Amino acid sequence: MANTTGSWLREPIREDVADLWRLHEVHCTADTEFQRMLIARTRLGVTLFCDDNPQSAECGQLAFHEAELIPAALLAEQVRRVLVIGCSEGPVPQIAAELGAERVDHVDIDPECVRLCADHLPFGYTPEDVKRAEHWEGPVRLHYADGADFVAEALRRGDSYDVIVLDLPEEDQDSTEGYNAMYGQEFFETYRRLLTPGGVLSTHVSRPHLSFPTAETADSLRRPWQQLGRTFDTRVFFRSTEQPWAAIMIGSPTRRADPVRRMRERLAEIDYTPRTIDAEELRGATYLPLALR
Repeated sequence: MANTTGSWLREPIREDVADLWRLHEVHCTADTEFQRMLIARTRLGVTLFCDDNPQSAECGQLAFHEAELIPAALLAEQVRRVLVIGCSEGPVPQIAAELGAERVDHVDIDPECVRLCADHLPFGYTPEDVKRAEHWEGPVRLHYADGADFVAEALRRGDSYDVIVLDLPEEDQDSTEGYNAMYGQEFFETYRRLLTPGGVLSTHVSRPHLSFPTAETADSLRRPWQQLGRTFDTRVFFRSTEQPWAAIMIGSPTRRADPVRRMRERLAEIDYTPRTIDAEELRGATYLPLALR
């Protein structure tokens, strides 16, 4: 069960900070093989919590998921093959398919979580979508696997992707176990090897509003930015003005003198019309914070 007191959930953020979530109606609780799940109605609509951490909410989820994929897709040379690691709810793979991707490999370690999300969330996959993706009927292919194992096997096969999206749980900087290893420098270099020459990696940053500018927390923002700089020739920071959770860093092995201009120009060319990102949002949301400048 989730860590609740009556109708409240306490979300620990760091040692001195916690959020309280009022749960108006609990839809589902489950202890899967990998995590503790809770789906409940909050002030933000139906909300998914994993290990007491909010993953997405009905109000704001589209802004978050578009931020994870759209800027990267606009920077990429093409969007034919997409790899999504995480995102049990399914919106990012669905948006990739709407963008015209011919193949979207969606990797999630927890099949029970994916299926419960489809059953109870009013966004993302439906149960029918999951069944089709599990049987590879259409562009989206569901793989229930550890993301690191899938990446290693994809490299052995010689696969490559135009866009890779990491929608993993928030990083625990005190651990290198499990999914935390996928935030490390070694994996950033591995993702580069898995990208096509004009490909793009997209990863979100945990709690950006708590990452400035104290010495204790700034590293959670600066370290991934520095890792991108050591690994990729082009970097872009995107912080949605619509969704405070959506701070995204993207990197590409292709050097571009003005990546934001390219993204703004390509916005009118893609087959998908974002509802939370337009040309002006791309201009303002990509302004690099002072802590990174």
